Amino acid sequence: MPTIKDIAERLGIAVSTVSKGLNGASDISEETRQLVLDTAVEMGYASKKIRNRTTTKVCVFIEDRNMDYETIDQFGYEIVMGFKLGAASRNWEVTVIPSNLTMQTTEKYDSYMLRHGFSGAFLLGFTLHDDWIRQLNKTTVPTVLLDNYIPGNHHIGYVGTDSNEGIGHAVNHLVAMGHKNIAFLNGSKNSMVSEERNQAFLQHMRENGIEPDEKLVAYGYYVPDCAKSHVPSFIENGATAIVCASDMIASGVITELNHMNLKVPDDISVIGYDDLPVANQLSPKLTTIRQDRYDLGKSAALMLDGLIRGVGLSKMLLRAKFIPRESTKRLDEK
Repeated sequence: MPTIKDIAERLGIAVSTVSKGLNGASDISEETRQLVLDTAVEMGYASKKIRNRTTTKVCVFIEDRNMDYETIDQFGYEIVMGFKLGAASRNWEVTVIPSNLTMQTTEKYDSYMLRHGFSGAFLLGFTLHDDWIRQLNKTTVPTVLLDNYIPGNHHIGYVGTDSNEGIGHAVNHLVAMGHKNIAFLNGSKNSMVSEERNQAFLQHMRENGIEPDEKLVAYGYYVPDCAKSHVPSFIENGATAIVCASDMIASGVITELNHMNLKVPDDISVIGYDDLPVANQLSPKLTTIRQDRYDLGKSAALMLDGLIRGVGLSKMLLRAKFIPRESTKRLDEK
């Protein structure tokens, strides 16, 4: 195990300067501090405090532009609670940290983890273009991602719900009810899970003998307002049903259809994804695909435990469950 002295010798600076860099002292330059941290990470340094700690310290980073988590009706809430339950059974100390672009550009991921003494992390709401995600190719920090995947690094794992299965449930249900002109309103384009759901929609349409109409497939964002930009075009191009990549998108779709004086499901059927509490509160109640968010969080803790112990886990996918409610209807029903 490398020591502070080893880092000092590598850099050709005083041991006291290395100590200041590792402990966040204010009387050295930012450039020197970052150099010390980067070198410590590269050499596999762990502080004496970390080596002697009896409680594992982990964190949940939440990209606050893309993930809400503070109340029970928000997508991330139950995931964080599930992770905390899994952590509690392992006597871990968990810190939840909102992240943003400024934080990611201010300090590298590995050096942040070292400086704060974290043994591992669970990342929620990040996209493939975020700075920290790009740095994960070379990280040695045990890290679990929700709905993102970094190939080739044995320190990284991925948890999620089987998007292919979930979207398949939605398409098969609508086709069985006589629908062929099925639209798909996806989430944000720079997201691995959005791309997976897009490919799943195209695949299951074709497996049902229906060639998808490109005018009925669109990327939006995981917010209700994106419906305004796409629903009118879907209706103009003959859609009789709309599959949405989230319940929040579906809520916006229903609102937009109401503004267009179209009734759900009498005029058009709508399916969501996630089974958030809002799905059961909408009028009509939303047919959707359930992701068990508590189990996602607990699975993330299970995977992180394995990664911390040196087990090279890759992917853990939960089963998707179809939840029929009132927002879909047979096409020939009057």
